[in-house]
Amino acid sequence: MINKKSKIFVAGHKGMVGSSIIRKLKKKGYSKIIFVDKKKLNLLEQDKVFKFLKKIKPDLVIIAAARVGGILANSNFKQMFIYENLQIQNNLIHGSFLANVKNLIFLGSSCIYPKFCKQPMKESYLLSGKLEETNDAYAIAKIAGIMMCYNYSTKYKLNYQSLMPPNLFGPGDNYDLKTSHFFPALLKKIYYAKQKRKKILNVWGTGKPKRELMFVDDFADALIHFMNKRIKEPFINIGVGKDFTIEWYAKYIMKKLGIKLKIIYDKKKSDGMPKKCLDISLAKKYGWKPTNNLDKGFDQTFRDFLKNR
Repeated sequence: MINKKSKIFVAGHKGMVGSSIIRKLKKKGYSKIIFVDKKKLNLLEQDKVFKFLKKIKPDLVIIAAARVGGILANSNFKQMFIYENLQIQNNLIHGSFLANVKNLIFLGSSCIYPKFCKQPMKESYLLSGKLEETNDAYAIAKIAGIMMCYNYSTKYKLNYQSLMPPNLFGPGDNYDLKTSHFFPALLKKIYYAKQKRKKILNVWGTGKPKRELMFVDDFADALIHFMNKRIKEPFINIGVGKDFTIEWYAKYIMKKLGIKLKIIYDKKKSDGMPKKCLDISLAKKYGWKPTNNLDKGFDQTFRDFLKNR
């Protein structure tokens, strides 16, 4: 059982997801949250990770650390996406096993599913088709992490579980247009178009792909729900169960910021997966209820963007 005095190590504490998890844990009264700066512990260095985990002996390890990015970064730096993600998760998962850690939560992504996956995407559809070309390196690393957790749990009777979120957004998001995901990229472009009184918004692809978007704090709540669950399946989808087109999200942000722009689509750029909506019925069987705070989440995210951009 993970209780309020359990030692919880959050890897990736400075990222959008890791920082949200820490905020939520603190709010709920968990008092022994451990995190460490990259300068003191580089998660790519196996020996140091193993020694650190043996020294602190956490009751739970949460792996929110990863190299992440949008279509451009994923397709341009495949070698780094596969190497760094495999290295980080291997070090943390095997290191946790060596340190006798009984509980671990590995965070993946909805991009693990095939490019033309049946919708909504059930957990059983994993590896049922070809991956989307621009992010196959990242997806393969995440699939390896899922299988590693599942096999360690099965073999050694551990509770190493994997949760798959959709696109997440929230405070602390990445707004660098070279590496960001679609939603922060749209927010930044639309905000600057308004500031500079532009009339046009340039959008990658056709605007027709559909994406499921979840507020990061809602995902952190889901993770805390699953901390004390034992799951039989290799992994569980966590989402909102709804998706909208990229064009819909662009118009949503314009409405929120009180601006109308003409959208110009760059159809030479990749759309990525045509649809990515998660089937969340399995998570519901474990007593979890989805929340969809798109408006509230947007307001918090925009305040953070204005403060820290």
